[in-house]
Amino acid sequence: MLAPTYSTAGARTSSLRAMELTDPCPLANVLAERLREDQDRLTHRWLDRIRQRVDLHPNRIFPTDELLDHVPLLIMGIAAYVEDPTQPVSADVPVIAKAMELGALRHAQGFDEYELLKEYEIFGGILYSFLANTVEDIDQPCTRRELILCAHRLYQAIALIQQATTTQYLAHMKERVREREERLRAFNRTLTHELRNRIGATMGAGQLLQMPEIAATESERLVGVIVRNMESMRVALDNMLELTRLAGDSRQQRHVHLPNAAAEVVRQLRELARSRGVSVRVDERLPDVEVNAAAVELCLVNYLSNALKYADERKGERWVEISGRVEPASDGDPAFVVVEVRDNGIGVPAEHRTRLFERFFRAGADSTTDVEGTGLGLSIVRETVQALRGRAWAEFADDVSVFAFSLPVRRATDPTAPDSPPDSAPVPAA
Repeated sequence: MLAPTYSTAGARTSSLRAMELTDPCPLANVLAERLREDQDRLTHRWLDRIRQRVDLHPNRIFPTDELLDHVPLLIMGIAAYVEDPTQPVSADVPVIAKAMELGALRHAQGFDEYELLKEYEIFGGILYSFLANTVEDIDQPCTRRELILCAHRLYQAIALIQQATTTQYLAHMKERVREREERLRAFNRTLTHELRNRIGATMGAGQLLQMPEIAATESERLVGVIVRNMESMRVALDNMLELTRLAGDSRQQRHVHLPNAAAEVVRQLRELARSRGVSVRVDERLPDVEVNAAAVELCLVNYLSNALKYADERKGERWVEISGRVEPASDGDPAFVVVEVRDNGIGVPAEHRTRLFERFFRAGADSTTDVEGTGLGLSIVRETVQALRGRAWAEFADDVSVFAFSLPVRRATDPTAPDSPPDSAPVPAA
């Protein structure tokens, strides 16, 4: 049992003297040794507490044996600092290098700033609890001032390691922001050019319509030009709006159930589907999971509108189907929700399929003359889901085109596999 030994005069004198981290502390050596002895137990306790607060598979929290084996280095570094705070802590020290590696890992895994700070809050709580329990069992005389000094050293050591992790994390965040700003500037230049062309075409058609001698057939064609250009501008502006929603704080973004997001997109494009004579179906087994509303609606609008625009008029029955599934979590990967848009349209030539998600590329530009577009829709889908750590792709077989995207399922309440249809009623076909 730790027994404080101090006199009233000694305590008064100590209170008047500034406490220095490097002052001798008989308790520090004992505490440092206990930390070294219990490093594995403390590491796994930290791991368990993180798992309770962050919806990640344990192997994603520390995805490699090398990293897990070296996490105790953080505790070893803290023990060394508690024992001797005169030793410098710099970037070439193994413990700081490991802390920086942890910051890079957390950025790659998609941790936000709150989760990173919470991780070290948990870590500090575990070590302070360990200190409180340990001093009860140490038969080492010390003053209250020395006990506080040990706690101060412990706090300082945790702060130094947290600073290394956070600095590396923020460096990666800064690079991501720079890349996004460059993409945004490029997108703005492209969009400005595209809108200027659309506005010019619309104004030109409108001016021709004002001519009294224009024929009825030509008037009808010009009206079509105006409508198509206005529709293209509307889709481009809708994409911009959805992208701005994605740029905010992830905890402030709107989340909806996947069947509701699909129903909303079908509603938006109902008139286009009717004009093309296409039946739109939503699979009633669509997983009832929560998804980012802005991202999913943006992806579905682009996929579904493309399927409708490139419907095959030679076929008596033209259809598009929205379906999905949840792929359960596996070692190193979280669960993913996969959404697919299938259609029996004109398809995509094999030589164009590898370029589908490139900016400005339009696979149907050579074979269709009545479809307007910027060639940006699929590239926006790809960049959107990649920003959320998902992916986008296309598959083709048996005259059926499949455009799909996947997003990680973060919520612990989401099912790992849909066993039955959702409670909501099926979405009626367009």
